Amino acid sequence: MILIVASNEELSHIWARHLERQGHAVHVVTSQDEAADFLCTKQPDVLVLDVMLEDGSAIATADFASYRRPETRIVFVTRSTFFADGSLFQHIPNTAAIIPERTNPTDLAEIVAYHGRAS
Repeated sequence: MILIVASNEELSHIWARHLERQGHAVHVVTSQDEAADFLCTKQPDVLVLDVMLEDGSAIATADFASYRRPETRIVFVTRSTFFADGSLFQHIPNTAAIIPERTNPTDLAEIVAYHGRAS
């Protein structure tokens, strides 16, 4: 199962459709609170997380996921170069990848599928 937490609902649903075509169950939320509620009751294989989350904090969401669901791999998606230095790998132990938001949805789906298998 894949959890997508992102502010851009249109883009999230494009990603979800690509993942669903590969046979994944996908759940999409738009806020830190919704993600925390989901993580309290379900174990996603991969969390696709918008670094620039508008409703809440992506870092707090990732930190909660690392604590509550340490087996869940996190794929950060960003439209910024702020974390280009790879520091998320040092701060969030279950970070699997950091990719640009403009990544082709098919490629994103392949990256998520790969990390889902590795978890």
